[in-house]
Amino acid sequence: MKYKLLILVFVFGSRLYAQPKSDYVNTIGMSFIEIKPGSMVVGKFQPTTTRFGFLEQYRRNESDDMGLPQLPDSDFKLSDELAREASLPGFSVAISKPYFIGQFEVTQAQWKKVMGTNPSHFKDLPDADQHPVENISWKDAQAFIKKLNQLEKGKATYRLPSEFEWEYAARAGAEEDISWKDIQATAQIAKQTTQPIGQKLPNAWGLYDMLGNVWEWTQDFYNEKLFADPVPLKKGKEHVLKGAPFYGDVKNATYMTHAGGPGSKYDVGFRVVMEKPVGNP
Repeated sequence: MKYKLLILVFVFGSRLYAQPKSDYVNTIGMSFIEIKPGSMVVGKFQPTTTRFGFLEQYRRNESDDMGLPQLPDSDFKLSDELAREASLPGFSVAISKPYFIGQFEVTQAQWKKVMGTNPSHFKDLPDADQHPVENISWKDAQAFIKKLNQLEKGKATYRLPSEFEWEYAARAGAEEDISWKDIQATAQIAKQTTQPIGQKLPNAWGLYDMLGNVWEWTQDFYNEKLFADPVPLKKGKEHVLKGAPFYGDVKNATYMTHAGGPGSKYDVGFRVVMEKPVGNP
């Protein structure tokens, strides 16, 4: 299949936005964005110390202490020390090869087209076909990918992203954690159900709903830690989930969140990675 350009216009608030073009659209209508090689720092954790934090700001402002107790200097010193002890420098991850990743999460309509069924908890919503498919186990995602590869044989090869591929695409070049303002603009969170794909703003590389809507499966095993290890596990009980669910909040809707399955079923979906299409430049 030749590369296609897909340019749509959608309404966000009272303004019109041009939807970023996709770099490839497959035979069942799944659109993909090409991700170029690069690097990022993973697992960096630098908690704010009281020297610059909330308590200290109001401790120094006698005209507006907001009713907070006046703490001794020893308490602030101890907080600084604990924050420094908890900090992590992170480690560098290199993405050495380009890859294509789904511009959107796999939808209920796409799942039905490939699998002939719909396991979703929210399948009775009026616009359910445009919602991400959910209630998906890691093995379910693998079954979908197997059938998709059969349908697309000779055109492309599909798989789940590694955790690092997922986070690299979600960061879209950002070095620090995402701001709450940007989370509110791009993430489907604080909802009672999943939402139709592509209703929020995309990230800098044109990917939608990387945060919120549904947790997304990755290929890697979960290490039972706060952050990933530099070398992913070869064995494990569960696989890594990224991205946060539709009922999440700004505290967990970040690309740094490193969670493990199985999730709560109705909040877990996925997007796929496509290897470079055969016969295309």
